[in-house]
Amino acid sequence: MKMEELRQLPLDELKIRYADTREEMQNLRIQHSTHQLDNPMLLRAKRKDIARIKTLMREKAAEAKNE
Repeated sequence: MKMEELRQLPLDELKIRYADTREEMQNLRIQHSTHQLDNPMLLRAKRKDIARIKTLMREKAAEAKNE
């Protein structure tokens, strides 16, 4: 996911994306531990996606608090 795409989403949608991405990350970890994951770089990508989403959630929450 790109930051530009995520910035256009409202806070509620970001929360949904965050939950979905966390679930995907958990499934990838399970696949990795059972040696079924072909591309372990997917774990890194999902971890970065989670960080991006959390950053935007924090920014949007701070904006709402300041207004």
